[in-house]
Amino acid sequence: MPVPSDVGAHRPLLREEVEARLRAAIVDGTLEPGEQVRDVDIAQWLGVSRTPVREALLELARAGLVHTLPGRATIVSPIEPRAVCAARDVVAAMHRLAALAAVPRLSEDDIARMRAANRLFTSAHRSGDIDGAIAADELFHAVLIDVADNDAVRTVLHLYQPVLLRAERARFSSERAELSTLRHGQLIERCVQADALGAAAIAEEIWTDLITDIETRTPTDEAS
Repeated sequence: MPVPSDVGAHRPLLREEVEARLRAAIVDGTLEPGEQVRDVDIAQWLGVSRTPVREALLELARAGLVHTLPGRATIVSPIEPRAVCAARDVVAAMHRLAALAAVPRLSEDDIARMRAANRLFTSAHRSGDIDGAIAADELFHAVLIDVADNDAVRTVLHLYQPVLLRAERARFSSERAELSTLRHGQLIERCVQADALGAAAIAEEIWTDLITDIETRTPTDEAS
């Protein structure tokens, strides 16, 4: 049969909505590391069928936020320093590539969007709104990603950046968030100057400097 033409406005797929809800629950600690995730429980919680939940869990597994144990039990992944570091390096490289491509194309409106996002970030952090800080940070970095318009970069970030969300939450809950505000400002100035190499270096540094208490924990600390 022909595809209907009156499909109306685009709506996110149900699987994408479920994935977003589950990702947020993992990042904010509602679903804790090591906790078992049963698709029937999640389906009941979100008021959906089990099919989009299973599809969402597959995507989250690809991102490293959940994994399946022998016997098919799915649990929330622990925050492992090695996984965080590996994902961080890949994400940093993608943001560097995006900056190199985007800076020569930036408009005054794009710069204004970056400034506005950084103001939102600073305000959210200083008021203790961690969810707001994370959302504003995503808006800030999305400007260069959007302008670069590289589908490969978007695909890699979609896969690996979720691994860093819990690490970002730890950063934005501490005084280290002030460093992010400073780095954002430095990146904006490089963009204003059309300094693609300088902007790329700062964009990469923002992510390579992502350090959490978990990453610096020693074996002695873990045993105590």
